[in-house]
Amino acid sequence: MRVSVIMPAFNEEEGIGTVLGALTESSDFDSDVEIIVAANGCTDRTAEVARSFGVRVIEIATPSKTAALNAADEVATGDVRVYMDADVPADLSVLRRLAEAVARPGVEAAVPRPVVDTSASAWPVRAYYAINSRLPVFRGRLFGRGVIAVSSSARSRFLRFPEITADDMFLDAMVAAGEKVELDIPVRVVAPRTREDLVRRIARAKDGNAEFWRFVEAAPPGYGLRIDPVPGPSATSWLRNVVLRSPWLLPAAVVYVSVTLAAERLRRSPSWDVRSGWGRAAATAPAASPVARVPAQRSPVEDRERATRE
Repeated sequence: MRVSVIMPAFNEEEGIGTVLGALTESSDFDSDVEIIVAANGCTDRTAEVARSFGVRVIEIATPSKTAALNAADEVATGDVRVYMDADVPADLSVLRRLAEAVARPGVEAAVPRPVVDTSASAWPVRAYYAINSRLPVFRGRLFGRGVIAVSSSARSRFLRFPEITADDMFLDAMVAAGEKVELDIPVRVVAPRTREDLVRRIARAKDGNAEFWRFVEAAPPGYGLRIDPVPGPSATSWLRNVVLRSPWLLPAAVVYVSVTLAAERLRRSPSWDVRSGWGRAAATAPAASPVARVPAQRSPVEDRERATRE
């Protein structure tokens, strides 16, 4: 079984060496694993650093994760695709176990168990994730990890990644509930350092979620989405599913709600750029691919209430 590790990277010069080193210097790194780094719109030495590890590097001019994923997919040769963010500290043994999981009958996608690292974060960030990490929205899902293994069968369900921000939610929607598994393998997810950084991250995530659901409404039949709804309205799950079961988390919940509201205010502000921080390409897929035109952004009030990431 050949595994293709696809790693989009935008100005990751400082950290990508650590991630690639953990993969390529592993004792079980062999020719059955190919690593493709798709440097997109970089203005630093990301591509140069990646090449120093002997991996395949693709450079595209546009700072677009979607374009990077599609470019790498075009040259990947693996039976299993592992889509991995350039800042995820996962070693090769983790990726091999994910690949082995999707090789099992009936399993089309696999992810590790996320462990949020707040050791370098301010106390409001730690309080926020004390609630967020306990939300049921992440159970049985593919998003929120930074690394997703997908079988060749699941990957064949679509031609190209659509021009949306939430690529992990798109993959989640391409795989039915009974076809995805979470392995009990921890992977570290680094939390923002400050409350301000956290608010910006949540605002961007909310925009990405809203855009994803607009895409779902407009998606052509060729995408074959297999969406299974997240149980319970996200607006109250922090209370019903977390605080009522663990009342000692009430102080953290106060912070959680205040941060969430601050992110919503930021998202509604006139100066907010919906594409801030995402760097998505304006190009569309080739004519041979079914292309979904995502409708123009609506106001947050107009976006339907969906149970997505919080």
